[in-house]
Amino acid sequence: MTLRFYNSATRRKEVFEPRHPGRVSMYVCGPTVYDLAHIGNGRTFVSFDLVYRLLAHEYGRDNVVFVRNITDVEDKINQAAADRGISIRELTTETEAAFLEDMGVLGVSPPTYAPRVTDSIPAIIAMIEALIAHGHAYEAEAHVLFQVDSFAEYGALSGRSVEDMIAGARIDVAPFKRSPADFVLWKPSPPELPGWDSPWGRGRPGWHIECSAMIEAVLGPAFGDTIDIHAGGNDLIFPHHENELAQSACAHGGAALAKFWLHSGMLTVEGAKMSKSLGNFLTVQDVLSWGIPGEAIRYYMLKTHYHSPMDWTKAGLGLAWKELDRFYNLLRQVGPAAFEHAEPPEAFLAALADDLNTPGALAVLHDVAGQANSAEGAEKDRLAAQIRAAGAVLGILQSNVAAWFTGSITDGDAIEERINARNQARKDRDFATADRIRDELLAEGIVLEDGPTGTIWRRAS
Repeated sequence: MTLRFYNSATRRKEVFEPRHPGRVSMYVCGPTVYDLAHIGNGRTFVSFDLVYRLLAHEYGRDNVVFVRNITDVEDKINQAAADRGISIRELTTETEAAFLEDMGVLGVSPPTYAPRVTDSIPAIIAMIEALIAHGHAYEAEAHVLFQVDSFAEYGALSGRSVEDMIAGARIDVAPFKRSPADFVLWKPSPPELPGWDSPWGRGRPGWHIECSAMIEAVLGPAFGDTIDIHAGGNDLIFPHHENELAQSACAHGGAALAKFWLHSGMLTVEGAKMSKSLGNFLTVQDVLSWGIPGEAIRYYMLKTHYHSPMDWTKAGLGLAWKELDRFYNLLRQVGPAAFEHAEPPEAFLAALADDLNTPGALAVLHDVAGQANSAEGAEKDRLAAQIRAAGAVLGILQSNVAAWFTGSITDGDAIEERINARNQARKDRDFATADRIRDELLAEGIVLEDGPTGTIWRRAS
């Protein structure tokens, strides 16, 4: 299968071939653990989890090395801890645990490696020393700064000139900078903030150098100076990824940091930019508190192409949940043995291979589901099994079918008793009682479905 991804560095779709045949290196910028993950964060990590799953399907999971870092040193963390009156370590530990829980609910695969900045300080200091030695960084008033004009290709990733980037960004114009565009690699830390001893005094790293150093430390020994894929939200293109690219190239004799740069689109809520001031800021946990399964959230995110903007609406989320119900309704008509050794439809894989065309891939699954609903016996089993196999690549449709329809409802025996009472009323032609029981269950969020093999129930979506 030929994979093609849109490469932000070249602004076109290109055929993907790993630099090391059969082995893929991939780095995704992870969370800064100062607050709960919002749905925009969730969309980014779901998108690149799909990249990982597709690569694993093509090359084998053991041959894809996926790194996603944890940023646990950053000024936002310091401020959030102070605002809450707790220690920085308490905040980062709590927030990281919440992030991992949220990603698990969304079906995001654990990375092969998850380096933390606090565990990577020696690598960060070593890279800064290399940049100074090569003439790309300088020390000034206990800071170390990257000298932007020492890298002629600065701005190539974002496609903007240095002058435009300075004009359009919030850049700290400190008096000790040689140029306003120069950015911090290391800065001093007062006693109350995290800090480490360094050749430039006690301090802490700047944000951008952290990822470059962690990529070098974790992926460099096996893959060299250039990795296959670097990914993140498109809000990171400038300054974060632009600065990462420059640092790493200058530390490694001009070698490109990544062969492919992938970026996910922005997310709005009900047509507006998500913000706390507008009251439309939604964390993953906010949405889960509505009783929405994490799988439905994931499916909804996959309905929009990862590179395109997505407008999140409650109506759209509800429709996505109902679509998942229809797929699961088909799967529960098939015995588990049918799912063994099945492969996804070729048209489905072809859509994903074309820069993760998830709308096209899901259209294929809806078409196959329509065929399966009209089929019987072995043909129904074969088509349903294809859908289940495709779901494994997408990270959906792998739940226990019975559990999917009953959700978090635990008192199943009581529901079955009421269904039996309704069935008896129907036999006795007491339709008023039968309808009353059905309506009472519906009011409690239980939907009854009568079929040739009897009555089954599920939670309402």
